[in-house]
Amino acid sequence: MRNIPTLEELHELPQIQQPTYEDPAKAAQVVAQLRSLPPLVFVAESDSLRERIAQAAVGKSFILMGGDCAETFDGVTADNIMAKLRVLLSMSVVMTYAAQVPVVKIGRIAGQYAKPRSKNTETRDGVTLPAYRGDAVNGFEFTPESRRHDPERLIDSYNASAATLNLVRAFVSGGFADLRQIHAWNSSFVKDSHVEKKYEQMALEIDHAVRFMRACGVEDSTMSKVDFYSAHEALLLDYEHALTRIDSRTGRPYVTSGHMVWIGERNRQPNGAQVELLRHVYNPLGVKLGPTATVQDALEIADRLDPDRVPGRISFITRMGAAQVRDKLPAIIEGVEASGRKVAWICDPMHGNTIETANGFKTRRYEDVVEELNGFFDVHKQLGTWPGGVHLEQTGKDVTECIGGAFQLNEDDLVNRYETACDPRLNRNQSLELAFMVATRLNEFRNLDEENVPERNM
Repeated sequence: MRNIPTLEELHELPQIQQPTYEDPAKAAQVVAQLRSLPPLVFVAESDSLRERIAQAAVGKSFILMGGDCAETFDGVTADNIMAKLRVLLSMSVVMTYAAQVPVVKIGRIAGQYAKPRSKNTETRDGVTLPAYRGDAVNGFEFTPESRRHDPERLIDSYNASAATLNLVRAFVSGGFADLRQIHAWNSSFVKDSHVEKKYEQMALEIDHAVRFMRACGVEDSTMSKVDFYSAHEALLLDYEHALTRIDSRTGRPYVTSGHMVWIGERNRQPNGAQVELLRHVYNPLGVKLGPTATVQDALEIADRLDPDRVPGRISFITRMGAAQVRDKLPAIIEGVEASGRKVAWICDPMHGNTIETANGFKTRRYEDVVEELNGFFDVHKQLGTWPGGVHLEQTGKDVTECIGGAFQLNEDDLVNRYETACDPRLNRNQSLELAFMVATRLNEFRNLDEENVPERNM
């Protein structure tokens, strides 16, 4: 077993994007309380997810990651959680049919309560206060009390995550995930929106397949139950360290705040505190790579986190931007593949495509999201590698935060239901439309396999 660094040792290393607590003794008390609480996820579930990600790395599955940019404590309601699950499950049905491989469903859920920020402060009408860093750190309301960094919020984050996971487990095992019901939602979306005809055809084909299974008497649990995993950015050292546990079966340490955690673009310093903590745990790990990342950056952090090259251990989540993905991504993929590593390549088409409108709203153009995804698929097609997944900021609600899509939301619509606590999310309709777009591209890779031209590099 590898030794786990102490929290004090981690605090001595380079670290960024961490809270600044006025009362260190109170923060230490909260961390001690967290250490006494039960794990939020089971180690065996993290091992199962790592095995499924290993399949995605060699073209035998596809990863769908999605959820809020920043979860909020107020968002922990049955209706809100149900809406998130519904849209992810609906998307996964379309992608599964197109790719003809299992879709690994991972939610940005039950832990995404902290966000890195580009500025430490925010100024409004001449008043400057600490920036909002997520409900795990401070409040969204623009007041000195709300914006104070409060360690008690770590306990609130734990409780909110526990409640969310409890409800998610009940939903996915209690019939909510029934394939026939999920497909009915997709059929309704296609019928009532203005999507392309080819999407209508795909929905019709899925309908025929579901009817065929029903006629054949397929009624086992695979029709109504799914495996669903949770993931978040491992940003807050105190929280993640406090929820690191030793597996009684193997003696290995795992972060038990989520099945998978990732390191953000701002925090992937190979000698930084986040990397130092996570290189000791056995969860599957994601690493965000932006347009400034090089092959050397990717290989250095992969070697640091995964020196033993464990299958499914590393996923690279690329966020290049629509304008740069075709130029920046090929060299990184080629370099990593040439090293002999097999990682899961996941496209985050959201973070590299954020803009600000003239009236001050942060938003994303649906067409830019699609363009980055198309670039991602095009690069993998050219290189003969497998596009392992997508990573989206989305919601199951009908918000107006991203412009474009089948319903042609424009900048004037943003004011109607702009509800995000941080970055703009795809709404339900935009998410489902994107699922059909991704499914179309996945279908191309399936056809290439069937023709064996070209053979994928696996």
